[in-house]
Amino acid sequence: MVSVLRSIGLFLLAAAVQFAQQPGPSASEEPELDYLYFKEQVQPIFLAKRTGHARCITCHSHRSPPLQEISPGETTWNNEQSRRNFEIWKLFVVPGKPLESRALLHPLAEAAGGDRFHAGGKHWASQADPEWQTLAAWVRGQRFGGLAMPSTSGAVRVLQTNAAGDNIHVIDPATNELVGLIEDIEVPHGVAIAPDGKRIYVSNEARQTLDVVDVRTFKVFKRIPLSGRPNNVDVAKDGAKVYVGIREAPGAVDVIDAVSLTNVKSIPVEGPVHNLYVSPEGALLFAGSIESRTITVVDLPREAISWTLTLDAGIRPMALLRNGEGSTGQIFVQLSDFHGFAVVDYATQKVIERVEFPDLPGHEKELEGLQGSPSHGLVISPDRKTVWATSKYYHAVYAYGVPQPCRPGRQPDPDERCEWELLKVVEVGRHPDWLALTPDGASLYVALAGEDAVAVVDTEAMALVNKIPVGNVPKRNIAGVLATR
Repeated sequence: MVSVLRSIGLFLLAAAVQFAQQPGPSASEEPELDYLYFKEQVQPIFLAKRTGHARCITCHSHRSPPLQEISPGETTWNNEQSRRNFEIWKLFVVPGKPLESRALLHPLAEAAGGDRFHAGGKHWASQADPEWQTLAAWVRGQRFGGLAMPSTSGAVRVLQTNAAGDNIHVIDPATNELVGLIEDIEVPHGVAIAPDGKRIYVSNEARQTLDVVDVRTFKVFKRIPLSGRPNNVDVAKDGAKVYVGIREAPGAVDVIDAVSLTNVKSIPVEGPVHNLYVSPEGALLFAGSIESRTITVVDLPREAISWTLTLDAGIRPMALLRNGEGSTGQIFVQLSDFHGFAVVDYATQKVIERVEFPDLPGHEKELEGLQGSPSHGLVISPDRKTVWATSKYYHAVYAYGVPQPCRPGRQPDPDERCEWELLKVVEVGRHPDWLALTPDGASLYVALAGEDAVAVVDTEAMALVNKIPVGNVPKRNIAGVLATR
C-alpha cells in the first residue's frame, strides 16, 4: 500500500511539474495578472494557518514583500488594502512563468523545484499542493470567474430570464437550441453582458444582490449586496462600472465597480427605478420610474443628475436612438396604460410625438394581467430604421419604420411631416413582455410571459419562425457575444 501511495504521489508531482513547465506565452502574449483573482483566491493563502507553520501575514507584515495591515476588527483586507497588496506582490512573479516566480519558489520544497531557503519555512512539499496550484494559476493569467487572458473569440447568445423562476436559459441563435442554463438566481430581473463578453450580470430580487456569472461555467461566482430590491441593469461602455436600478423608494442607481466587484456608490434619483440604459456614447444614464413618472438623466463622469423630465404616466421600457455621430438623438418611451410609445427629443427635453398602435380588426383585445402596461418591450434595429414594440392587447409585435426625414443626421423640410410607417404586425403569442435583437439585427427574440416560451421573429421576412420553451414567466432578455476559447 505504501508503495502504491508513493507511486501515486510521484505521478501527481510529475504531472504538476510538466503542467507548470509548459512553454509560457511570448512577450506579446504575456498574460495579464488578474487583481480580482488575487484578491479572492490568493490572499486567503496569506491568512491560512498550517500545522507547524506561522501564517504568511505574521512575517510579511514586516518583511519583504510586505502585506498591508488589516484594519482593526476586520478578518481580511479591504479593497484599498488588497489593491496595495496586489501592486506589490505582482512584482515578485513573472507573468506566465510560475517556475521563474520568486513568490512561488521561496515557500516550495527544494526537492519539488523550490529555492534552497525561505525564512518563513517550506509551506508546500509539492507543486501539486492546491495552494501552489492557485498561485500558479494566477501567474498564468487565470481570471476570477472568467477565462485566462487573452481571449479572442466569442459566440452570440440570447439570455432569457424567468421572472417566476430561479434560472436563466441560454439560447444559440444560430440553431435556436438551448445550450446552457444559469441556475440558483431566484427571481432574476435584469441581465447584462460585459463588453468583453467575459461576465454576465444579473439582478437578483430574492437576495437583493447583483449576481456575477462566469461565462465559461454559467455559475454564479460573486453576489454583491445592493441598497434595495433591484430591477434592471446596464454596463458602462468600457466595462468598468455596472449600474443597477433600485426599485424601492425613494429610488436610486447603485454603482458597482467591475474590478473589485463591490458596491461603491448609490446615486439618488427621482423615484424607484424600473429600467435604466447607458447612452450610445456612454456618457449618460437614463433611468425611468413608474411611480414618479420621471426620466432621470445621470451624467456618468460626474455621477450626478444632469436633468429630469416628468411625463403624464409611468415610465416603462425605453430605447435610445443615436445620432449619426453616436450621441443620443431621441428617446422612445413606453408609458403606463398607453398602447404605443412617446418620442422625446433629447436636445429640447420635450415630448414631440406619441405613436399609438392601431387596433387589429377581427382580433379580441386581451385585458387580463396587463398590470398597466399594454405595451412593454421596445428595441431599435442596429441600422436605426425600424422600431419593434410589443402589444399585450393583441399578443403581437408591431414593427414601425423610423420616419426618414426625422432620422438622425438629416434635417427635415419645414413643410414636410415626419410620419411613422407601420410596416408589420406579427402575432407571436400570449403576453409578450420583452424584446432582444441579435447584434446583426436578423432575429428578434420575444419573451412570452404567458406561454413560458420565447418567440423568434425573422426581421427581414417579418414573420414568426420558431418558439422555444424556457422557464416560468420569461421577461427580461438580452442578446450579445459571450467570450469563448
